[in-house]
Amino acid sequence: MSPRQITVLGECVADAFAEPASAANELALRVLPGGGPANTAVALARLGTPARFLARLSGDVFGRLFRAHLEASGVDLSSAVQAAEPSTLAVAELDADGQAAFSFHAQNTADWQWTAGELARVDLAEAACVHTGSLALVQQPGAAVVEDFLAAAAPRATISIDPNVRPLLVHPEVYRARLAHWCALADVLRLSEDDLELLLPGTPPEQACDIWHAAGARLVVITRGAGGALASLDGERTQVPAVSTTVVDTVGAGDSFTAGLLHHLGVRGLLGGRLTELRIGDVAEACRFATQVAGLTCSVAGPNPPWRSQLAQLTTADGA
Repeated sequence: MSPRQITVLGECVADAFAEPASAANELALRVLPGGGPANTAVALARLGTPARFLARLSGDVFGRLFRAHLEASGVDLSSAVQAAEPSTLAVAELDADGQAAFSFHAQNTADWQWTAGELARVDLAEAACVHTGSLALVQQPGAAVVEDFLAAAAPRATISIDPNVRPLLVHPEVYRARLAHWCALADVLRLSEDDLELLLPGTPPEQACDIWHAAGARLVVITRGAGGALASLDGERTQVPAVSTTVVDTVGAGDSFTAGLLHHLGVRGLLGGRLTELRIGDVAEACRFATQVAGLTCSVAGPNPPWRSQLAQLTTADGA
């Protein structure tokens, strides 16, 4: 089955990675197009799902980089806004395990300035799913507009949310204050174990899933890096191991996982409503596919998700 369109809403971020410089008193930066929602849109398009990205793209040097990257990956930018504000910049430092710590330069940048009029023009008739999350849901003044857009989309599309907590830019309490409301809107809640610790410190994953189910989310998936993923559908659980891979860095891995999950569900015709036909076996299968997508993303530098042909090669190599 050909998957229906998935609409992704959120930010593009210029991810700047420090590299060795030619002189001791210099810092060299390699800039890659990133941002959680943008990464998810790119991954969906590369997997073969029609992906439309609702973004506010600056006309500056970074905005031009974003646009070229998104279009080259097959992302539909027909509803993107040409923004007058500058792009958001994040400087990343990688630790020995390839985990990135980001410092953000995001004051008054294009991504957070959504207006109700801009999103009112978006036609969701063809969208099976609307996905958003990360800073778009907490950075004002646009955050409240984004929440209203999700509420308007919910009657006709599956809603997917990834909180992607960024404590250096927005205090976790801001996310905690809105999380129950997001769960009431969402059919799918995907987050990392780091997000879990920031949102519900010391809470076992299974208990957290039950809390978020009670708030309204039908499917909760907690990714655990090398520990794989825990998925809970209305309280029925499944655990999926991570795939073995050589990790270059983990930037964009969670975003790629989300894309793999939604793509797999979409191909099977399970998106487009309240997930009433979804069963735990479907979830386990989708999570296994998503871990492959995330694993390939970790095997290369930066947020560079795989193309569908690379997944096909991986399947052939595994003898499947």
